[in-house]
Amino acid sequence: MALTKILIAVKTYPTLSEKYDELVCTAGFREDGSWIRIYPIPYRKLQYTDRYEKWQWVELDVTRNTKDFRKESYRPTDIENEFILGEKLDTKNNWAKRKQIVLQNVRYNMNELIAEAQNKEFGTSLAILKPKEVKKFIWENCTRKWDKKKLDAVIANQAQGSLFDKIETEKIFKIAKKVPYKFSYIFTTDDNIERTLMIEDWEVGMLYWNSLKLANGDEDIACQKVKEKYFDTFIQKCDLYFLLGTTKKFHNIAPNPFIIIGTFYPPKEDKQQLFLF
Repeated sequence: MALTKILIAVKTYPTLSEKYDELVCTAGFREDGSWIRIYPIPYRKLQYTDRYEKWQWVELDVTRNTKDFRKESYRPTDIENEFILGEKLDTKNNWAKRKQIVLQNVRYNMNELIAEAQNKEFGTSLAILKPKEVKKFIWENCTRKWDKKKLDAVIANQAQGSLFDKIETEKIFKIAKKVPYKFSYIFTTDDNIERTLMIEDWEVGMLYWNSLKLANGDEDIACQKVKEKYFDTFIQKCDLYFLLGTTKKFHNIAPNPFIIIGTFYPPKEDKQQLFLF
């Protein structure tokens, strides 16, 4: 069994699956900085000892996902295989360890990136992008309930005992709440075209729910709290990058098939201090 070493950089917010109950799209970097997507993974149904964190090295046996034409897509050889959890990269020295892996192939032109995605020779479906200017952070209402067909299937699986019917995992599994808002950035890159991309990061969903709780159920305040971090803090204090991924469904048909599946936000370096030393 040949293991692949992966630095986990992306965990999207959970979605329902008729087959696996719930899935999380996971992506990250190999040691050479190349991207890899691992799907499917029913993350919250893994044993606690197998639950990887973002910015942690893991090792597992993977194979090309033949049901997904995107070249970066792999799947666990055995979906119930244990993950070998490794080092968690810390944020010391302005995220130096993380930058060493993540910033090896930064993209600055969204138009060029889209052309690569649509070119079958390349078919790029994962990338890290440095926006030229982030103009706004917005949110809009979306459906508040999961798709009924998928939800009914998950409930039926839970009642009958699904593929992952180990007692210890079934006791702790609870269907993730549907986030009732879509959060998006409006930005430009070196092509000077203004674009709007939705964020599907696990962190933005959890920040909303935590903020809603602190705001005693006031959704407007909760959304403002999300903006405070993703726009105010990230723009003023951080060197912000977008982790981008295409969706399989729209990769070959959408004018822009990418969404934001994560953010990379090391603190801004003190240029005056760098000059002095």
